Amino acid sequence: MKDAAHHRNHAPPHASRDGRSRAEPRIVGELSVPAVTSVADSAVLTDPVWDNAADAPEAIQFARRVDGRWQDVTCARFRDDVIALARGLIAAGVEVGDRVALLSGNRYEWAVIDYAIWAVGAVGVPVYQTSSAEQVAWILSDSGAVACFAETDAHRATVAGVRDRLPELTRLWQIEAPHGAVGELIAAGAAVPVAEVERRRHAVRADDMATIAYTSGTTGRPKGCVLSHRNLCFEVAGAIPKMRSMLRPGASTLLFLPLAHSFGRLIQLGCVQARVRIGHVPDTKHLAADLRSFRPTFVLTVPRLFEKMHNTARQKARAAGRGRIFERAEHVAVAYSRSLDTGGPGPLLRLEHALFAKLVYDGIRAALGGRCTHAICGGAPLDPRLAHFFRGVGVDVREGYGLTETSPLLTADFDDEVRFGTVGRPLPGTTVRITEEGEILAKGDQVFSGYWNNEAATADALDPDGWFHTGDLGELDDGFLRITGRRKELLVTSGGKNVSPAVLENRLRGHGMISQCMVVGDGRPFIAALVTLDKDAFAAWKARNGRPADATVADLRDDPGLRTAVQEAVDYANQAVSRAESIRVFRILPRDFTEADGELTASQKVKRDVVAREYADDIAAVYGG
Repeated sequence: MKDAAHHRNHAPPHASRDGRSRAEPRIVGELSVPAVTSVADSAVLTDPVWDNAADAPEAIQFARRVDGRWQDVTCARFRDDVIALARGLIAAGVEVGDRVALLSGNRYEWAVIDYAIWAVGAVGVPVYQTSSAEQVAWILSDSGAVACFAETDAHRATVAGVRDRLPELTRLWQIEAPHGAVGELIAAGAAVPVAEVERRRHAVRADDMATIAYTSGTTGRPKGCVLSHRNLCFEVAGAIPKMRSMLRPGASTLLFLPLAHSFGRLIQLGCVQARVRIGHVPDTKHLAADLRSFRPTFVLTVPRLFEKMHNTARQKARAAGRGRIFERAEHVAVAYSRSLDTGGPGPLLRLEHALFAKLVYDGIRAALGGRCTHAICGGAPLDPRLAHFFRGVGVDVREGYGLTETSPLLTADFDDEVRFGTVGRPLPGTTVRITEEGEILAKGDQVFSGYWNNEAATADALDPDGWFHTGDLGELDDGFLRITGRRKELLVTSGGKNVSPAVLENRLRGHGMISQCMVVGDGRPFIAALVTLDKDAFAAWKARNGRPADATVADLRDDPGLRTAVQEAVDYANQAVSRAESIRVFRILPRDFTEADGELTASQKVKRDVVAREYADDIAAVYGG
């Protein structure tokens, strides 16, 4: 793929697979939001780094953890670190348009490497730190990466183990090696004039390719989404003016969702441009302690974190004999939040809210570090009642929607435009359409130019005039987008009833007992569900109900009391649908879904095909097979 060094974005052909034109869909709804700014043809993603260093050199841009303590990094220091590594890349022979992979968890060096790759005119290829050897081999081979940064010994060994399949990969650098490859790379770059970095950086244009971002994918091999500097600059330029409550002077965030995921990377880009202080942690293993030490003002997360926080707080209250107090506090928080949309709380509600702030809410906010006032939630819909609960507690949760193909943001709950139960309004400069079949189409400068090395998939996803077919189902509600499901996940029962599993699954996961779930029933006489249990909730249930502490889920999956507890979750989920769409039977699985076992993507979405294969016998048992 060396010929791709010429890296202007040339959109692949948009004919359908069989060469015929795509049938024009009938549109039943459309919403277009005017742009608030434009992206200059010369704009590139490294501009804010240089601008910040010139305008506010001593402002704090990052905090990197050194020997367990957070050490601030100024805007000037960050730019200098990027330049130093960029000089090393040039010395190592990285050319304009070359693809350079980055296999690492979140850390300060991730940001330095990402921006250094762009500074020399190369193309970044992020790889999830949890990727298998086969996934790594596929991404590096498909992208034609000529070089790769690997974080740990294990990551380096993974790449080395598949290197015989990667003839174009000629350089491999390890991030963590003491005085190792990255340090040597920087040292070798000392002979490269800084002016050469400036020349390379200014030669890049907005429509040049910035990254190939591979979808985490719930089915099949990941596809590489070609995104330009314009795509990502457009996202940041449109979002910052609409999210000043978060992206403001003095704000800070701790990034624990993978930067290899497009949503985490976008937030980092926005924070760099807005000079928001950024900290990194590689995963959520020690998240509670990390949040307490860093004390962010906002976080980026998925619904599961808030479901877990709510359920943990409730379980602790019950264990301490304060369950009824928590239930009242929850009711007041939700009522208080709802009142903010209808004229504000009355005197009695304000009084109760102030009381529970001391008794309950302060403790919940402390779990986020004590300073967090906002959160951005994506990946799956958040139960509106949970969103109201956290806003009542003092954490304003905003939802957004998009895909890797859209850089990724299409819609969001912006500062002056929030409606719980929806994913907000389109980003400025974006148009959203709803087809007669309910599919969401999108158009805007954030929409990708196509899939790398995959013209057939590009033709399936993009119309010749630039409309991207998301594959998601939704509806417009007075200017706000509501997600109702995923087109390819629609279940059709043997009775002909179309059922979107997302509505049921999202409500199931919101219940304290449930960790993960998958609704089934395609071609079957009724809808059923596979569920896994939250380990903390399961332990608390055993203690309350006199079951042995060492009993496993496999031991008790048929216990009548446990099934009654899960039935409560199922009943709650069924309230959102008609009887024909409701879950008639559920099966408790003996263990949780995990990313390590291939059942979850890096963004914690269930891989339906993998789960269906793994638990084929359980599904058969549901239907008497």
